[in-house]
Amino acid sequence: MINHEQQERLQQLWEEGEAHDQHTRPHGERRLNITPQTGRFLYQLSRTRRALNTLEIGTSNGYSSVWLGLAAKAHKGKVVSVDHSAHKTALARANLQAFGLDGVVTLRTDDAFAALADAADQSIDLLFLDADRQRYPGYWPEMTRVLAPGALLVMDNALSHEEECAPFVQAVLATHGYLAETYPIGKGQFVILKDL
Repeated sequence: MINHEQQERLQQLWEEGEAHDQHTRPHGERRLNITPQTGRFLYQLSRTRRALNTLEIGTSNGYSSVWLGLAAKAHKGKVVSVDHSAHKTALARANLQAFGLDGVVTLRTDDAFAALADAADQSIDLLFLDADRQRYPGYWPEMTRVLAPGALLVMDNALSHEEECAPFVQAVLATHGYLAETYPIGKGQFVILKDL
């Protein structure tokens, strides 16, 4: 169960990320955090699904990883979060430790393709996608392999970057056995159910 103190700390962490991004020009150094509304949505999905194995592609400073980790901890699940930036992985590690989640969330500095390739068939209950949107269509075949029946995939920025996300959305909608819908939460969440 997430408590009031944790929610307050998450709000503070989000505000710090927003303040940082207002004064940071290079895109690769920005936090680009999900919104608190999106965090609550991910927490609810994870708790409802009782996701034992969650994969996050795009860690940044770990704000979304904390939300996913708190949910996983409540039902004894695990989260693996992958980001290509060692600097951001270090920031995420500090934030996860502050929430007591270093035993729940495993951080990996690697390419998303490598993380997906290492995942066993039908092993992922929840996948959160918040990284380089141009690469998403290339991930899709591997994601279909690793998602368990009844698993959920959530893609952030479905409305804020609709044109960039369109090729991935089209690929998903053209695949048999997947039911998808976009929700106006945060920057837009494209939620995919593996309905097999």
